[in-house]
Amino acid sequence: MQKSSVDEIRERFDRDVERFSNLETGHSAFMDATLVLDLVTQAAAQTAPDARCMLDLGCGAGNYTLKLLERLPNLNVDLIDLSRPMLDRAQARLAGATNGEVRAMQGDVRELALEPGRYGLILAAAVLHHLRGEDEWKQVFAKLARALKPGGWLWIADLIAHTDPRLQALHWQQYGVYLTNLRDEAYREAVFAYTEREDTPRPLVWQLDLLRASGFDEVEVLHKHAVFAAFGARRKG
Repeated sequence: MQKSSVDEIRERFDRDVERFSNLETGHSAFMDATLVLDLVTQAAAQTAPDARCMLDLGCGAGNYTLKLLERLPNLNVDLIDLSRPMLDRAQARLAGATNGEVRAMQGDVRELALEPGRYGLILAAAVLHHLRGEDEWKQVFAKLARALKPGGWLWIADLIAHTDPRLQALHWQQYGVYLTNLRDEAYREAVFAYTEREDTPRPLVWQLDLLRASGFDEVEVLHKHAVFAAFGARRKG
Protein backbone atom coordinates (compact mmCIF):
# COMPACT_ATOMS: atom_id res chain seq x y z
CA MET A 1 0.00 0.00 0.00
CA GLN A 2 1.24 3.49 -0.86
CA LYS A 3 1.64 5.53 2.30
CA SER A 4 -0.15 8.83 2.88
CA SER A 5 1.67 11.99 1.86
CA VAL A 6 2.62 14.67 4.39
CA ASP A 7 -0.25 16.83 3.11
CA GLU A 8 -2.77 14.00 3.56
CA ILE A 9 -1.61 13.43 7.15
CA ARG A 10 -1.76 17.17 7.85
CA GLU A 11 -5.32 17.39 6.51
CA ARG A 12 -6.49 14.60 8.82
CA PHE A 13 -5.03 16.32 11.85
CA ASP A 14 -6.51 19.65 10.77
CA ARG A 15 -9.93 18.02 11.22
CA ASP A 16 -9.15 16.38 14.57
CA VAL A 17 -8.24 19.25 16.88
CA GLU A 18 -11.04 18.70 19.40
CA ARG A 19 -10.13 15.06 20.07
CA PHE A 20 -6.54 16.02 20.80
CA SER A 21 -7.54 18.89 23.11
CA ASN A 22 -8.81 16.75 25.98
CA LEU A 23 -6.22 16.69 28.76
CA GLU A 24 -8.14 14.03 30.68
CA THR A 25 -8.29 11.45 27.90
CA GLY A 26 -5.33 12.51 25.77
CA HIS A 27 -5.04 10.77 22.42
CA SER A 28 -7.42 7.93 23.32
CA ALA A 29 -6.33 5.67 20.44
CA PHE A 30 -2.94 5.55 22.21
CA MET A 31 -3.07 2.79 24.83
CA ASP A 32 -2.50 4.10 28.38
CA ALA A 33 -2.66 7.66 27.05
CA THR A 34 -3.16 9.46 30.37
CA LEU A 35 -0.69 7.22 32.21
CA VAL A 36 1.99 7.89 29.58
CA LEU A 37 1.24 11.61 29.63
CA ASP A 38 1.93 11.66 33.36
CA LEU A 39 4.99 9.40 33.16
CA VAL A 40 6.69 11.34 30.39
CA THR A 41 6.07 14.79 31.86
CA GLN A 42 7.15 13.69 35.34
CA ALA A 43 10.32 12.14 33.92
CA ALA A 44 11.02 15.26 31.86
CA ALA A 45 10.67 17.51 34.90
CA GLN A 46 12.86 15.24 37.02
CA THR A 47 15.66 14.86 34.47
CA ALA A 48 15.75 18.44 33.16
CA PRO A 49 14.70 20.64 36.10
CA ASP A 50 17.01 23.47 35.00
CA ALA A 51 15.84 23.55 31.39
CA ARG A 52 15.06 27.03 30.13
CA CYS A 53 13.81 26.17 26.64
CA MET A 54 11.92 23.12 25.39
CA LEU A 55 10.67 21.82 22.06
CA ASP A 56 7.36 20.00 21.70
CA LEU A 57 7.71 18.12 18.42
CA GLY A 58 4.37 17.15 16.88
CA CYS A 59 2.72 19.14 19.66
CA GLY A 60 -0.87 18.55 18.57
CA ALA A 61 -3.14 20.61 20.82
CA GLY A 62 -0.43 20.99 23.45
CA ASN A 63 -1.37 18.37 26.06
CA TYR A 64 2.18 17.28 26.89
CA THR A 65 3.50 20.81 27.28
CA LEU A 66 0.50 21.86 29.36
CA LYS A 67 1.13 18.97 31.72
CA LEU A 68 4.86 19.66 31.88
CA LEU A 69 4.31 23.35 32.65
CA GLU A 70 2.48 22.35 35.83
CA ARG A 71 5.94 21.25 37.04
CA LEU A 72 8.25 23.62 35.13
CA PRO A 73 6.22 26.84 34.73
CA ASN A 74 9.00 29.12 33.49
CA LEU A 75 9.95 27.37 30.28
CA ASN A 76 10.28 29.02 26.92
CA VAL A 77 8.37 26.74 24.56
CA ASP A 78 8.84 26.04 20.86
CA LEU A 79 6.03 24.11 19.16
CA ILE A 80 6.27 22.20 15.89
CA ASP A 81 3.35 20.59 14.09
CA LEU A 82 2.22 19.96 10.53
CA SER A 83 -1.25 21.29 11.33
CA ARG A 84 -1.90 25.02 11.67
CA PRO A 85 -5.22 24.48 13.55
CA MET A 86 -3.35 22.26 16.05
CA LEU A 87 -0.66 24.91 16.53
CA ASP A 88 -3.26 27.64 16.99
CA ARG A 89 -5.08 25.59 19.63
CA ALA A 90 -1.83 24.74 21.42
CA GLN A 91 -0.74 28.39 21.50
CA ALA A 92 -4.10 29.49 22.87
CA ARG A 93 -4.02 26.86 25.61
CA LEU A 94 -0.41 27.58 26.58
CA ALA A 95 -0.67 31.36 26.61
CA GLY A 96 -1.42 31.58 30.33
CA ALA A 97 0.43 28.44 31.41
CA THR A 98 4.02 29.66 31.22
CA ASN A 99 5.88 32.76 32.24
CA GLY A 100 8.14 32.22 29.23
CA GLU A 101 7.76 32.77 25.49
CA VAL A 102 5.76 30.44 23.23
CA ARG A 103 6.78 30.14 19.57
CA ALA A 104 4.98 28.07 16.94
CA MET A 105 6.56 26.64 13.79
CA GLN A 106 4.41 24.89 11.20
CA GLY A 107 6.24 22.28 9.20
CA ASP A 108 7.94 18.91 8.96
CA VAL A 109 10.87 18.24 11.28
CA ARG A 110 12.66 16.58 8.37
CA GLU A 111 12.78 19.97 6.64
CA LEU A 112 12.80 22.57 9.44
CA ALA A 113 16.11 23.92 10.68
CA LEU A 114 16.65 23.53 14.43
CA GLU A 115 19.14 25.74 16.23
CA PRO A 116 22.01 23.65 17.62
CA GLY A 117 22.13 23.43 21.42
CA ARG A 118 18.96 25.47 21.94
CA TYR A 119 16.92 23.06 24.07
CA GLY A 120 17.30 21.51 27.48
CA LEU A 121 14.35 19.26 26.76
CA ILE A 122 12.52 17.84 23.74
CA LEU A 123 9.18 16.01 23.85
CA ALA A 124 8.03 13.91 20.89
CA ALA A 125 4.64 12.29 21.47
CA ALA A 126 2.94 10.19 18.77
CA VAL A 127 4.91 11.77 15.94
CA LEU A 128 8.08 9.85 15.03
CA HIS A 129 6.15 6.84 13.71
CA HIS A 130 5.41 8.97 10.64
CA LEU A 131 9.07 8.75 9.59
CA ARG A 132 9.64 6.44 6.61
CA GLY A 133 12.97 4.89 5.64
CA GLU A 134 15.91 4.19 7.94
CA ASP A 135 17.77 7.21 6.57
CA GLU A 136 14.97 9.51 7.75
CA TRP A 137 15.06 8.03 11.24
CA LYS A 138 18.84 8.50 11.41
CA GLN A 139 18.59 12.05 10.12
CA VAL A 140 15.89 13.09 12.59
CA PHE A 141 17.45 11.44 15.66
CA ALA A 142 20.77 13.13 14.84
CA LYS A 143 19.01 16.47 14.30
CA LEU A 144 17.27 16.22 17.68
CA ALA A 145 20.56 15.36 19.39
CA ARG A 146 22.20 18.44 17.87
CA ALA A 147 19.28 20.64 18.94
CA LEU A 148 19.72 19.63 22.60
CA LYS A 149 22.22 21.13 24.97
CA PRO A 150 24.80 18.64 26.24
CA GLY A 151 23.04 16.70 28.99
CA GLY A 152 19.60 17.64 27.65
CA TRP A 153 16.86 15.02 27.39
CA LEU A 154 14.64 13.72 24.60
CA TRP A 155 11.44 11.99 25.78
CA ILE A 156 9.35 9.95 23.32
CA ALA A 157 5.90 8.38 23.56
CA ASP A 158 4.96 6.49 20.43
CA LEU A 159 3.58 3.62 18.44
CA ILE A 160 6.19 0.89 18.01
CA ALA A 161 6.60 -2.32 16.02
CA HIS A 162 8.08 -5.72 16.85
CA THR A 163 10.81 -7.46 14.89
CA ASP A 164 9.32 -10.95 15.26
CA PRO A 165 6.13 -11.14 13.14
CA ARG A 166 4.53 -13.51 15.66
CA LEU A 167 4.93 -10.96 18.43
CA GLN A 168 3.75 -8.18 16.13
CA ALA A 169 0.58 -10.15 15.38
CA LEU A 170 0.03 -10.90 19.08
CA HIS A 171 0.40 -7.30 20.21
CA TRP A 172 -1.59 -5.93 17.28
CA GLN A 173 -4.44 -8.25 18.27
CA GLN A 174 -4.21 -6.87 21.82
CA TYR A 175 -4.42 -3.36 20.42
CA GLY A 176 -7.49 -4.34 18.41
CA VAL A 177 -9.22 -5.60 21.54
CA TYR A 178 -8.42 -2.32 23.28
CA LEU A 179 -9.90 -0.25 20.44
CA THR A 180 -13.03 -2.40 20.26
CA ASN A 181 -13.60 -2.08 23.99
CA LEU A 182 -12.94 1.65 23.81
CA ARG A 183 -15.70 2.11 21.23
CA ASP A 184 -16.62 -0.66 18.80
CA GLU A 185 -15.37 -2.76 15.89
CA ALA A 186 -15.99 0.02 13.37
CA TYR A 187 -13.69 2.31 15.35
CA ARG A 188 -11.04 -0.41 15.48
CA GLU A 189 -11.14 -0.82 11.72
CA ALA A 190 -11.00 2.94 11.16
CA VAL A 191 -7.90 3.26 13.36
CA PHE A 192 -6.29 0.23 11.72
CA ALA A 193 -6.98 1.74 8.29
CA TYR A 194 -5.34 5.12 8.92
CA THR A 195 -2.46 3.47 10.77
CA GLU A 196 -1.78 1.26 7.75
CA ARG A 197 -1.90 4.27 5.42
CA GLU A 198 0.10 6.72 7.53
CA ASP A 199 2.46 5.00 9.91
CA THR A 200 5.82 3.21 9.72
CA PRO A 201 6.77 2.50 13.35
CA ARG A 202 10.05 0.86 14.34
CA PRO A 203 10.83 -1.60 17.14
CA LEU A 204 11.63 -0.17 20.56
CA VAL A 205 15.07 -1.81 20.85
CA TRP A 206 15.95 -0.61 17.33
CA GLN A 207 15.12 2.96 18.36
CA LEU A 208 17.09 2.68 21.60
CA ASP A 209 20.13 1.47 19.65
CA LEU A 210 19.73 4.30 17.14
CA LEU A 211 19.54 6.84 19.97
CA ARG A 212 22.86 5.58 21.31
CA ALA A 213 24.35 5.82 17.81
CA SER A 214 23.00 9.35 17.31
CA GLY A 215 24.73 11.17 20.14
CA PHE A 216 22.78 10.03 23.19
CA ASP A 217 24.18 8.05 26.12
CA GLU A 218 21.83 7.33 29.04
CA VAL A 219 18.68 5.61 27.70
CA GLU A 220 15.59 4.91 29.81
CA VAL A 221 12.33 3.01 29.18
CA LEU A 222 9.38 4.28 31.22
CA HIS A 223 6.58 2.07 29.90
CA LYS A 224 5.77 -0.49 27.24
CA HIS A 225 2.33 -1.97 26.52
CA ALA A 226 1.59 -3.94 23.34
CA VAL A 227 2.44 -1.62 20.42
CA PHE A 228 3.11 1.54 22.45
CA ALA A 229 6.09 2.69 24.49
CA ALA A 230 7.44 5.67 26.41
CA PHE A 231 11.20 6.13 26.60
CA GLY A 232 13.93 8.74 26.61
CA ALA A 233 17.62 9.48 26.21
CA ARG A 234 20.14 12.08 27.32
CA ARG A 235 22.44 13.86 24.90
CA LYS A 236 26.05 13.13 25.68
CA GLY A 237 27.54 15.85 27.87
